[in-house]
Amino acid sequence: MKNYTITVNGTVYEVSVEEGGSGAAPVAAPKAAAGAAGKTKIEAPMPGKILGIKANVGDAVKKGQVIMVLEAMKMENEIVASEDGTVASINVAVNAAVEAGDVLATLN
Repeated sequence: MKNYTITVNGTVYEVSVEEGGSGAAPVAAPKAAAGAAGKTKIEAPMPGKILGIKANVGDAVKKGQVIMVLEAMKMENEIVASEDGTVASINVAVNAAVEAGDVLATLN
């Protein structure tokens, strides 16, 4: 994994890029959620707009399974499950604008 600092319109972003050929967009590392619906948070890796939600609360998901699609800089980025689990919450709606670090969903 390589770490980069990128400045866009005066805003500084710290990004980590994982090498490999999976084609999936990088997803922020999960953190334990204090008081959230699920123990694992799925966070927005960058600012953008939610184009579609592919999983529902209660769905069993596998690591790497697409949970939602985020449009950023006119590109569609798949937001995937960081581990096997059950979707505990979906915290955004289609067409919602999100910022980097916003919690999009949680898993148990």
